[in-house]
Amino acid sequence: MTLAPLAQSRLLLTAIPGPRSIALHAEREKQVTTGFGVALPIFVERAQGAILQDVDGNRIIDFASGIAVTSVGASNPRVQAHVGEQLEKFTHTCFMVTEYDSFTAVCRWLNEHTPGDFEKRTALFSTGSEAIENAVKVARSATGRQRVLVFDDAYHGRSLLTMAMTAKENPYKLNFGPFPTEVVRAPFASPLRWPTGAENATADALAAVERILAQNGPETFAAMVVEPIQGEGGFIVPSPGFLPGLRDIATKHGIVLVLDEVQAGMGRTGALFASDYEQIAGDITVTAKALGGGLPLSAITGRIELMNAVHTGGLGGTYAGNPLACAAALGVFEALEDGSLVENARRIEVSARDILEPLRRATSIVADVRGRGAMLAVEFADTVTLLPRADLTKKIAALCHANGLLVLICGTFSNVLRLLPPLVIEENVLNEGLTLLRDMIQQVSDSANAAQMETVTA
Repeated sequence: MTLAPLAQSRLLLTAIPGPRSIALHAEREKQVTTGFGVALPIFVERAQGAILQDVDGNRIIDFASGIAVTSVGASNPRVQAHVGEQLEKFTHTCFMVTEYDSFTAVCRWLNEHTPGDFEKRTALFSTGSEAIENAVKVARSATGRQRVLVFDDAYHGRSLLTMAMTAKENPYKLNFGPFPTEVVRAPFASPLRWPTGAENATADALAAVERILAQNGPETFAAMVVEPIQGEGGFIVPSPGFLPGLRDIATKHGIVLVLDEVQAGMGRTGALFASDYEQIAGDITVTAKALGGGLPLSAITGRIELMNAVHTGGLGGTYAGNPLACAAALGVFEALEDGSLVENARRIEVSARDILEPLRRATSIVADVRGRGAMLAVEFADTVTLLPRADLTKKIAALCHANGLLVLICGTFSNVLRLLPPLVIEENVLNEGLTLLRDMIQQVSDSANAAQMETVTA
């Protein structure tokens, strides 16, 4: 059965969540562990373009993309065609048991398109956490070293090692320790909150990295793992020159530079990879999320001498590079081929900044509007003291959800709204969502100002 196209417009037939979603959520609570959270408790029936349709018939504008996964849309026809063709053939064999060419084809594309003018090899896995761990394994195997350098506000996953590499305690690390001890943390050059001012962030942070390496012995570090734009930490774009400086430090000390492009890669930032903006290449680049177009697929792509340093059989996984996920990735590559979606990401940024940037002057709660391409964020804090306002962020997100706009909260202090619309979003849908977001921010700001005035006059 062929479904009719899903209308690309917001429509509210019931309160959000509606009665059917409420009933299904009640059943979920009987069956699913409470360890899983949920941003918006609606049950989705269909998704297409930038619209989610729930079981109550409501159509919601999607500014989340499944956490940057469905960048080419949740039902992209190229992805569907490739997966459907593969589904008729077989669903799985395990690439370590018998081979299939789609695995090789995905590796070939990544070898050709990942930054770095050197011969590369690629390994495929299922999740971002899994890929990060395997990048560390490769670095350790190739260097004979153990330590890993990571950064403040970093997020690298939910497995034991990647939890140790992740900065935020709650909810990611709370009650799950002890963690591996070979992880060392350094400052990230965050312009907004750098103690001596944004103009000093790069030089100070790089000096701190050198100092921390010297204190621990640079010869003990296998890898330096960094997000070109931090994701869960708050969509923080590092100050100019920080990433090239890390590249130089890693090269000087023989440390493998691992670029975590799990959330920022595959066109999300208006370049194929976020590291393209700094014109640097990692020794290993990690991709996931949007790579599989909605199916679980991740990859590490790196220098041949590193990737082939691992003994045969040392890398793998039962589902690593599953054929359906590889087929989906080939559809994603086709969707990205003409460059229009990457251009759309840049267009999304222009529209978003036009609508949201004025809030920095019009309110006392918008401390920053930042990001690149379709990886954007609004940080809420007192604009004078920079005291985080997670309470206001939660209120704004709730208002957006109630009015049919899906947004996500992130940041070390949970005071950042992140915007991850699908790259296929139509301009009118984008502008409606941005305008709604702007109005909700203004509404909460006005309410906060009124409450403050009442307190002062009381």
